[in-house]
Amino acid sequence: MSTPTSLARHPIHPILVALPIGLWVFSVVADLVFLLGWGAAVWKDVAFYTLGGGIVGALLAAVPGFVDFFSITDARAGRVALTHMAANLIALAIFVVSFLLRWIDVAGFLAVGLSIVALGALAVAGWYGGELVFVHGMGVKPPRKSSSERGSSPHRRIA
Repeated sequence: MSTPTSLARHPIHPILVALPIGLWVFSVVADLVFLLGWGAAVWKDVAFYTLGGGIVGALLAAVPGFVDFFSITDARAGRVALTHMAANLIALAIFVVSFLLRWIDVAGFLAVGLSIVALGALAVAGWYGGELVFVHGMGVKPPRKSSSERGSSPHRRIA
């Protein structure tokens, strides 16, 4: 099932989601480096800015995701997509709360703990996103048949 938001037959949403995922994972890594005393205070700033960048990246990735969501016609794929979207929105909301706590300078373990919980929600969203692609074929076009396959039948005719 193809998606309406494609560029040169490549779905845009899966391309864009790599940015926020990477930024959020690195934000948690930077948090842990700082909290465990393995790095200077700059790691706290790195976590803050990568968290914010992940939020912006997620909002950008959500645009083609929403367009793709509304193009789904299969009911089962639609339920999976709804779960995928809900888990992503939950993750995004938790990351936003973590970001706001840091913004008002309440960046203790609560903000880091929220980011870790949000990564869990993001993992659930990724699971359902994978199901959309690998089980329901979302964003996947069947390969083109070669000229010999188009006109052939399962039985070979010998004249």
